[in-house]
Amino acid sequence: MSYFRVENLRKTFGGIVAVNNVSFEVKKGSLVGIIGPNGCGKTTLVNLITGFLKPNSGRIYFKDKDITGMRASKIANKGIGRTFQMVKPFYRLPAFKNIIIPLFSPKVKELGEHYGDKESVALNILEDIGFERDSSVPFKPASVLPHGYLKRLEIARIIALQSELLIFDELYSGLSLAEVASISPIIERFVEDGKTVIMIEHRLKELFRIADKVIVMDQGEIIAEGSPRVIMKNEKVKKAYLGVELKR
Repeated sequence: MSYFRVENLRKTFGGIVAVNNVSFEVKKGSLVGIIGPNGCGKTTLVNLITGFLKPNSGRIYFKDKDITGMRASKIANKGIGRTFQMVKPFYRLPAFKNIIIPLFSPKVKELGEHYGDKESVALNILEDIGFERDSSVPFKPASVLPHGYLKRLEIARIIALQSELLIFDELYSGLSLAEVASISPIIERFVEDGKTVIMIEHRLKELFRIADKVIVMDQGEIIAEGSPRVIMKNEKVKKAYLGVELKR
């Protein structure tokens, strides 16, 4: 049984080819990084997978079910959760109430999870990803939270949705080295608990420390795929990055 795979996915915008004949597979319980220069099609690929865009051609399968072209809400309810490059909380709501909203999703109800005191459940989730439960932070409006907390809030929302496949779109962007160092073990713990993770990332050094496999895109196509060690030695990848990131 294939857990997640993409077959010959293609997306164009007018005469511009953003994703061109992309195919890959992700094994259950693995952590896969997708990297590439700016404008290479990474976020377009995520938007296709999660239903925010529809492909011109190609198929997307999750647990051997064809989810190609489904609405974003339906894909989320099937167990695929994502974060965004630009954080998108409900800014006027307290942090913990941002987590209560997904607890009412059809998937959570279907699984029979999180019935009872949803405020406590939301606070537990926030605590698990680094919010101090006994502090005032979970009760503050999202609009006043520092960027690092907003990134954690994004993670918490897809945990609340009971997502099985977690897709992080530049999760490390804008974070300090200390913040990345504190979030990476949380991501690794998801994999240890049986979840599957795809990370779109520019922070290569940090990504390579935790990824099982790395997929490299350039100009809408996959140019390399393999372990971090193999990818670091790939000449096509070095050329795509001009050798800068991979020398760090």
